[in-house]
Amino acid sequence: MTSENIRKELFDMQDTGYRDMQIKIIPNVPADSIIGVRTPQLRKFAGQLVKTEDVGDFLNELPHRYFDENQLHAFIISGMKDYDKCMDEVDRFLPFVDNWATCDQMSPKVFKKHRQELADKTKIWIASSETYTVRFGIGMLMEHFLDEDFDPEYPETVAKVRSEEYYVNMMIAWYFATALAKQYEAVLPFIEEQRLDVWTHNKTIQKAVESYRIDPDKKEYLKSLKIKKK
Repeated sequence: MTSENIRKELFDMQDTGYRDMQIKIIPNVPADSIIGVRTPQLRKFAGQLVKTEDVGDFLNELPHRYFDENQLHAFIISGMKDYDKCMDEVDRFLPFVDNWATCDQMSPKVFKKHRQELADKTKIWIASSETYTVRFGIGMLMEHFLDEDFDPEYPETVAKVRSEEYYVNMMIAWYFATALAKQYEAVLPFIEEQRLDVWTHNKTIQKAVESYRIDPDKKEYLKSLKIKKK
């Protein structure tokens, strides 16, 4: 299927009410680039395209014109079963990712079977100067390395990140809030010792307190660690 045909299919699935909602929650993406295709439809369409031989033509057409094309691109990559090919496509696509939604919804299933290689790769992504490459790397650590594959080295890596970018700092806060829910004892010192910048530190506590996975007594203690602005 040609890229033009894919674009036509996307417009055929357009939901203008959904588009209007997306325009509000993804403010850094031009409104006229949002078609308004609901996520379940995009996932289904991506599942069909990933099986076709000519899907590479669409993947090679970067940058895309529309936000929904980027979303579709992310979902196609997420469905790839060959790790090396998937990783190549992730690295080729990441420089063109320009919003939190596309970044966060790209989650290749094949990564679960290649955790050691993935762990090494996250270091490279997190060291990038690209906002959404850094966000993606931290997101992969959050998704894959807070359970049985947890290592104290990972929060150390995330804590060292310093950025002026809201979408990077929000992901750091999300990472540490999730880490507090899953690895409380190991991660608590990062908060007690104020290892994060003030905004991210306080946002981490806010998100942790909002989590249903953290006990009430722990939430009360975390509240006491909030840094008061001078």
